[in-house]
Amino acid sequence: MTRHETFTTSDLATKDFVLATDLDGTFLGGTEDQRQQFYGWLESNRDRVGLIFVTGRDPGFISNLTRKGGVPRPDYVVGDVGTTVAQVGHDHILSPIAELEAEIAQAWGMAGDRVQSLLAGVPGLRLQSTAFRYRASYDMDPERFDRRALDIVAEAGLDALVSDNRYFDVLPKDVSKGPTLLRLLAWLGVENSRTLVAGDTLNDLSMLNMGLPAVAVGNSEPGLIEALQGCEHVHFPESHGVAGIAEAIFHHELFPVTRG
Repeated sequence: MTRHETFTTSDLATKDFVLATDLDGTFLGGTEDQRQQFYGWLESNRDRVGLIFVTGRDPGFISNLTRKGGVPRPDYVVGDVGTTVAQVGHDHILSPIAELEAEIAQAWGMAGDRVQSLLAGVPGLRLQSTAFRYRASYDMDPERFDRRALDIVAEAGLDALVSDNRYFDVLPKDVSKGPTLLRLLAWLGVENSRTLVAGDTLNDLSMLNMGLPAVAVGNSEPGLIEALQGCEHVHFPESHGVAGIAEAIFHHELFPVTRG
């Protein structure tokens, strides 16, 4: 925690546990029946369960996703692969938390144009059309991808992240889903031991390997499963998406049937 951050006490600090989950393939994964059953259970227990989306998706996507119904509205969001930290209002609008984003903004600076210039012409990368604030994201063709892009990013003092063998993200140094989530939990006063982190691709690795109760759902990419081998705090269910999350809640004994 940096000197400009202060602890706060939130409603999430009083919950039985907080689910901090990736979206695509994880919270949005599983069959339609499994999703509706899990979302219904979650909504009926919002007094006991907090919800944080930890995703590569941008604020606009998240707001539209929950506003149209069918997907629970989260309490907070760690978006844009860890470069956005926001509270979500009842109007489904995401309000960035300046206190937590200041360090991210400083680490990124004005790197966007520089990154695009450095990676221009690198085979296998196509810049995504969304204008992100503190990241640059590309669609990646694994058959054409030139790995020298990794060296280019490192030499620029930034971090590169390849996930699902089709996405290439350039991020501020040492900023990703895991570190940003830890800072948010500390700011909210939520105990790490009462937070379940869930994911399915390598861009979730930084939050799944932190030692918090975790689940790599059954449809996780092989690279993530391999990277997490030997991590006793991670549950590896066969079930996909939300069904895998549900298994992990009971595996880690995070939701007592009766409250003490």
